[in-house]
Amino acid sequence: MRAELTPSAILPADHDVAILVGRAFVPAFAGPAPVLARTDGLYDLSAIAPTTSELFARDDAVAAITAAMGTAALPKLAALDAALANSDPAERDAGAPWLLAPCDWQPIKASGVTFVASMLERVIEEQARGDPARAEATRRAITAVIGDNLARVVPGSPEAAELKRVLVEGKAWSQYLEVGIGPDAEVFTKCAPLSAVGVGADIGVLARSTWNNPEPEIVLAVAPSGRTVGATLGNDVNLRDFEGRSALLLGKAKDNNASCAIGPFVRLFDDRYGIDDVRRADIALNVTGEEGFVLDDVSSMAKISRDPLDLVKAAMGPEHQYPDGVMLFLGTMFAPTKDRFAAGQGFTHAIGDIVRVSTPTLGTLVNRVDHCHRIEPWTFGAAALARSLSRRGVL
Repeated sequence: MRAELTPSAILPADHDVAILVGRAFVPAFAGPAPVLARTDGLYDLSAIAPTTSELFARDDAVAAITAAMGTAALPKLAALDAALANSDPAERDAGAPWLLAPCDWQPIKASGVTFVASMLERVIEEQARGDPARAEATRRAITAVIGDNLARVVPGSPEAAELKRVLVEGKAWSQYLEVGIGPDAEVFTKCAPLSAVGVGADIGVLARSTWNNPEPEIVLAVAPSGRTVGATLGNDVNLRDFEGRSALLLGKAKDNNASCAIGPFVRLFDDRYGIDDVRRADIALNVTGEEGFVLDDVSSMAKISRDPLDLVKAAMGPEHQYPDGVMLFLGTMFAPTKDRFAAGQGFTHAIGDIVRVSTPTLGTLVNRVDHCHRIEPWTFGAAALARSLSRRGVL
């Protein structure tokens, strides 16, 4: 995978005009630092803000970064190509910097069932009770009842309420349809602050899972005020068999060691890039297996059923505050059904899969799949970060 971790492969197409914020583990600091990513290197943003959560909370973050470019206020920590290459844990030099997920204190939240295609797959998981062998027959049966009319239904509208009545009478209603077209969006906690992995890292699935998939998404960086300040890419890895057995197993299906990847960098909103660019983005997914299997697909944010800013309002506001801001996954329309190992059983990951999530304005997030218990455990938490910042005198 190291060969794919190059600036030309990872950076956005217009990286020369983008404000790209990340985090790097810096061995000399015995901890992480927020960084500005430029083609020639990673530059330490600690003088502007010691953490990305504090940086994203600043009203003048873009102006402060722009003013400091090319000055001693932003010292260079590493060459970008070297730090990217060192982000592959299989070939890491522990004495040199590597990239992390571009978030720290922020809780990591996720929006579920925000696209019709993946909403139907959630219903299928539920009806198949997590058994991939029953998925295709269940898919045909559910589609026969529901059809494709859900794409035209506005969540929470009178039309949605009437459709619910009809589906309940037809015994085709589901908890996933409730959050897909009902008045209340599904927003759940994906994982704890600091637990997400970044570009180049291994991502994990449980060894007990036999039906799982990547969930490529755009992730919004949201300030404590509720203002959306930037966007990046994410992989909300999901275990379909666990969630299909019971929605109460959502935590087990979603939150495991290294099961959340975010990166490569948060692109801050400015006069060149903003929320409208998020709304019209196309997200590409590529999975390449060691046995030669290839899965390619593209989804359009234009097909999302709830506006991204409406999802932000559902996550935080007068009824729920986040003093460190949040990172919010916007949901995915991907629930791959391409057969991999047996006819009619659809897709599931294999160890060694390389997963690429990309869009031209945000770059590419690339990770390799392994079992959770074989991936380096998460040990650098909130206390470790506080100690590191204190030792450096940047708190």
